[in-house]
Amino acid sequence: MTPRRTLPLLFSSLLLAGAALSGSGSAAEPAAGAAVRPLGAVVPAPASVTPGGEPYTLGRGTAVRVDSADRESRAIGRYLAGLLRPATGYPLPVVDDDAARGGILLRLDPRATGLGDEGYELRSGPGGITLTAHAPAGLFRGVQTLRQQLPAAVERRTVQSGPWRIAGGTVTDTPRFAYRGAMLDVSRHFFTVDQVKRYIDQLALYKINKLHLHLSDDQGWRIAVDSWPRLAAHGGSTQVGGGPGGFYSKDDYREIVRYAASRYQEVVPEIDMPGHTNAALASYAELNCDGVARPLYTGTEVGFSSLCVPKEVTYDFVDDVVRELAALTPGRYLHIGGDEAHSTSHADYAAFMDRVQPVVAKYGKTVIGWHQLTGARPAPGALAQYWGLDRTSAAEKERVAAAGRAGTGIVLSPADRAYLDMKYTKDTPLGLSWAGYVEVRRSYDWDPATLLPGLPETAIAGVEAPLWTETLSESAHLDRMAFPRLPGIAELGWSPAAAHDWESYRLRLAAQGPRLSALGVDFHRSPQVPWE
Repeated sequence: MTPRRTLPLLFSSLLLAGAALSGSGSAAEPAAGAAVRPLGAVVPAPASVTPGGEPYTLGRGTAVRVDSADRESRAIGRYLAGLLRPATGYPLPVVDDDAARGGILLRLDPRATGLGDEGYELRSGPGGITLTAHAPAGLFRGVQTLRQQLPAAVERRTVQSGPWRIAGGTVTDTPRFAYRGAMLDVSRHFFTVDQVKRYIDQLALYKINKLHLHLSDDQGWRIAVDSWPRLAAHGGSTQVGGGPGGFYSKDDYREIVRYAASRYQEVVPEIDMPGHTNAALASYAELNCDGVARPLYTGTEVGFSSLCVPKEVTYDFVDDVVRELAALTPGRYLHIGGDEAHSTSHADYAAFMDRVQPVVAKYGKTVIGWHQLTGARPAPGALAQYWGLDRTSAAEKERVAAAGRAGTGIVLSPADRAYLDMKYTKDTPLGLSWAGYVEVRRSYDWDPATLLPGLPETAIAGVEAPLWTETLSESAHLDRMAFPRLPGIAELGWSPAAAHDWESYRLRLAAQGPRLSALGVDFHRSPQVPWE
């Protein structure tokens, strides 16, 4: 097994060697017939890579072998075959694992407990590929590694030239953190079910396992609530700039949840409160302390809205919304926001959180809140999502770290590192810059274990990359801002700390460029990365 401390050097040398053999000065995509992609030269970097032996070559006779008695294994096999068929032109039948030899074997092994729920082992050689996992999610994560070992042209939807070779050797891989998320704000600008599905597929490639949907804000309410129908009908009727807005019916939301689950992603819905609530306050006058409905809002200011904390109807509202949303959401978490509640006094904020967190628990969910929750009393088992900056006060950082030491799990989303809507440079046409300019290296080059002084790594639940949409209204905008920064956040969440090395990463990221292009992603070509 390759020692973990040598992984960055190993990847750098292998990638440089591969680039030289392909006649390029960077880790460019090899042309047909050129060098095989070095084993483990993928994003996120695997925990352990042992190269060796001849590669496996996919051919017209290749089959995907699965345990026909296991429904999830068969579904993952169909997913893999569906990825590979268009570009290779091969039939790639999904067959019982006893029906053939060689090919690609997807195998669940109950004895492989060391791989956990998401780990996998990939063995490649001229006789075939075996992908082993303890749980179906591990098979799915391993499929993403297998996919990235193939030439980028495999992502195209029309037949391409081969050969389709996967380097020989063994990859053994498990994630560093259990929570690896991406947030999509559908409140500032509304995105359709199909647009969200497209983002889910992009996240899957980089082993993201949580899709955090920001479903309500001042500018729009995006989920149907039967007991409060004007939330969606009226509160969802606009967006930033005054566009038509939109909302998800319950069936729409169920379809997003189903699709995410098919990519082994858990949907984390967020209803932000007590602030960021103007869409609700505009929909129902009784939610306002003065009983007067607010006008709909299409700007981008924050901090001006608040639910009326002393009114009992506020908690009837919260109970109904949480009850209906929890019933639609099979995942463990429900996010209650809690940030930028500038119009709520500290005493009211703490009282509100004391009332609301038990409601989430009553309906079987675990609370997540933005890190301002640590200024109140986080419920047992709650997670706090930290979005502070390098310049955030030491006192605020210590408050979050102290909550972590006391048992609150911390999800790290530092805005000046992980917010995907921040401009890359002053010349970036999309995005905002209140947290600063965040180029690719700055987004990648931080260690979750050392971000907050005094926060033990054992208290870190994971990382998340939020994508706010004040200036983003199309899928092309999401592409340009999420890529290529999202893969780096995904690597920080998945890969061992010993693999964290900018020089190695920038070469592996450069090799992702042709893959993203093949997938139709118009990414930001950062000058910090030696793209093809």
